[in-house]
Amino acid sequence: MKKEHRDALYESPVIAAVNSFESLEKSLSCSSRIIFILFGNICNISEIVAKIKEAGKLAVVHIDLITGLASKEIAVDFIKERTDADGIISTKPALVKYARKLSMFTVLRFFVIDSLAFSNMEKQIQNVKPDVIEVLPALMPRILTRICSISHVPVITGGLISEKEDITSMRSAGASCVSSTSENIWFL
Repeated sequence: MKKEHRDALYESPVIAAVNSFESLEKSLSCSSRIIFILFGNICNISEIVAKIKEAGKLAVVHIDLITGLASKEIAVDFIKERTDADGIISTKPALVKYARKLSMFTVLRFFVIDSLAFSNMEKQIQNVKPDVIEVLPALMPRILTRICSISHVPVITGGLISEKEDITSMRSAGASCVSSTSENIWFL
């Protein structure tokens, strides 16, 4: 992971995750140095990324959620070549692995819904080698502690985080930071 990305990650206990133009505007003044982009399409993603970069923040595009992009490597090429994004988020290991080859910051997102999902995480982390992983849903401190013990990369947790106590609990369980669309915690 590049030093710039590592520093931004550790200096941002709460990562603003934006899902609309309204939340994007609000995120530009929060203290998080990283913004996760959870909306957009192939016609406006460059504009969204540009607003974030103009505010001096790192822009990380959740590539699975951008309308008009397929779950193929060409989508990563598009984000790399047609925007100024720093990295991508994806639940697709192949896309994260490819983005790493392009020297992009990578977030491999996991939905931990059962023990099978949990047991597959370690293999995927070792195979894909993302810069960080994001675990959803949050608010599972015991499970998060286990995940942090098997992960050799920083762990972000997200989903259902809306209170200061949620942030404290997740960080105490080992998360490097949390991501949230809850604007009220961006400014804590």
